Formats: sequence, structure tokens, C-alpha cells
Amino acid sequence: MDDRTDEPRAPLRRGECFARRVTFDAASIRNFAALCGDHNPLHHDDVAASQSAFGALIASGPHVTSLMMGLDASFLSGHGEALGLGFEFRFVKAVPAGTALNLEWTITDVAHKSSLAGEVVSVEGRAIDDAGVIYVTATGRNLVRERCPLSNAAAPATAEAGGSIAADNRISAHGSRP
Repeated sequence: MDDRTDEPRAPLRRGECFARRVTFDAASIRNFAALCGDHNPLHHDDVAASQSAFGALIASGPHVTSLMMGLDASFLSGHGEALGLGFEFRFVKAVPAGTALNLEWTITDVAHKSSLAGEVVSVEGRAIDDAGVIYVTATGRNLVRERCPLSNAAAPATAEAGGSIAADNRISAHGSRP
């Protein structure tokens, strides 16, 4: 799906939040770990994982962070040409197979940067379950600038990379987090 339109979007603002819900099932954990070259048995081997401190398969760090960064890029690219400038993640708790998480970002600052011809958008994020347990926290900086006119050849591919990931692919934007 290509969310880009010629219609103007509301400017990005401090306090704006956007989120996506994802379930980390065993098949997607194995598939993603294999695709990114992470051969840790905790992501592939049920027996080894069950005998670990975690008691089950767990998602690899890049699995969670890739989905969080993809959410950030998808939302911000709806406001112009978006480029990630840098992200930092902290892994608070392992994500066991079967866990459903809300991936959330909040815009913490929007500052014009003339030398980059756009806005530097700072964000804080987290991956959190319905009970309020936080699994990952994050900060990031992005550049968002006016998009060049589209040509038909520039339309992005819509195939999901990384195989089947059990997720609600809709991005919800809402006001400030409570």
C-alpha cells in the first residue's frame, strides 16, 4: 500500500503518537532470525530454548527493533521524504514466542534544520504488552523533508520482507500517550 498522496498532511507535532500491534509467533521468530543471520538456538531450537532461563523461544533483538523502525519510517514517510538518522534501543525483557506487543512511538521534538532542508524529528518508543510490561525502549532521530514529485517508476514494492509476521499492519496515530 502506498500512503503517499498529493494532499497536504498536518505538520508533525511534539506529543503526537503512533502505534502498531504485533504478535511474535514461533514461526516468525525462526524465520526472521534465519533471514538476518542470527543462529542463536534461543531463536530456533525449542529444546534448547525451553532449557534456558527464558523457558521458550524468544525473538531476536533485530526482529523487534526492525519492526519498531519500520513503524517509524512508515508513519513519517506519510509526511514527506523520511530518513532515519540514528536509533538507540534498550532491551528490558526478552520477548517469548506468542507475545503480543504494542509498538509505540511518541514525537518528542520537531526542529527545522536548514542544512538538511527539512525537519529533524526526535522520537521515543517502546514495545509494551497489554499488562503494561515494557520489553524494549528506544530513542531515534529522523529527517523529514518535502518529497520530490513521484513518477510511476518510483512506487514502492508491497511484498512483505521477512516472511509471515503475525501483525496488524495498520498504523494508528493518536494524541499524546496517557
